[in-house]
Formats: sequence, structure tokens, C-alpha cells
Amino acid sequence: MKICGVSGSLRKASYNTALLKAVAEIAAPDIEIEIADISDIPLYNGDVEAEGIPASVEAFAADILGADALLIVTPEYNAGIPGVLKNALDWASRVRPNVFDGKPTAMMGTSPGKLGTVRAQMQLRNQMANLNAQVVSQPMIYVGEAGKFFDEGKTGLDDATKGFIEKQLVALKALVD
Repeated sequence: MKICGVSGSLRKASYNTALLKAVAEIAAPDIEIEIADISDIPLYNGDVEAEGIPASVEAFAADILGADALLIVTPEYNAGIPGVLKNALDWASRVRPNVFDGKPTAMMGTSPGKLGTVRAQMQLRNQMANLNAQVVSQPMIYVGEAGKFFDEGKTGLDDATKGFIEKQLVALKALVD
């Protein structure tokens, strides 16, 4: 199974990008995770769209379309998904055919707070449902206190979190199959 992984953070030392990379390490050998780059996607503008879909958006959409599944790893900014992630998803939704239509999709996220990314993921679930993606319903993965896993010198996720991630990947594979 080939998964297109997307981090909703552009920060070099992003906890969410670290989580996405950790998922790639945890994944079974028959699961390949390729991380899509959203850093060059411009702000959505209908005037720009009228001139043609930007190459960075076409590349992002091609990454999604070419994968069996989508994994979105999102931070939570002000109780919601980051603007850069929303923007990337909005732009990709303008590409035809609809790259999200029926796409098996999982999501998770991490933040320094105890609640992880509960509110951001609820918002993201609504957006993905509107785009007609097939979203994994369980398990939901909200990794709180990200610093204890990903700050410099830390060894990574604990066994319980790894177990939830493995279960989510199994559920994602079931949607693909």
C-alpha cells in the first residue's frame, strides 16, 4: 500500500512532521509512505486558478491521486487546522478529477498540549467528508505533550502510541482493500 503523507506544519522542527516520519518507521514492510510537500503552494486565489493550476498544486494533487491512501498529520492552531493545510486541501480540491473522491484517508496529530489535536481533527473530518474522502473512523490518534516524544534527545513514541498507529494503519489498509 502506498500512502501519501501530509504534514500540516511547515516548521523545520515540526512535531507533526516528526510524527509522520515516525509513522513511516512503524509501518509494516508492505506500506510505503511518501511525504508530500505543501510548502510551495500559493495562497488560493480564483484569479490565479483562472490562469491555470500552479505546478506545486498539480504536483501535490498528483501525489494524492497516485497513492492508495492519504495520511494527514495536523497540528492544532487556535482550535483548528492550520491555514497552510486548509489552503493546500482547498487548492487540491480544484484539480480534476477530484483527487479526494473515495480516497481512503487517516488523520492524526500532535501538539504540546494535553489534548493533542482533538479540535483540529474534528474540523478536518468535516472538510474531508465534504470532499468525499473515506475517513478512518477508529482509532483516532491525538498525541498530546509532543515534547516528551520529539524534543531533541528524545527517543520517539511510546509503545501504546505505536500500537494505536499500527491499528490505524490496519484500518486504513482495510479501506483500501
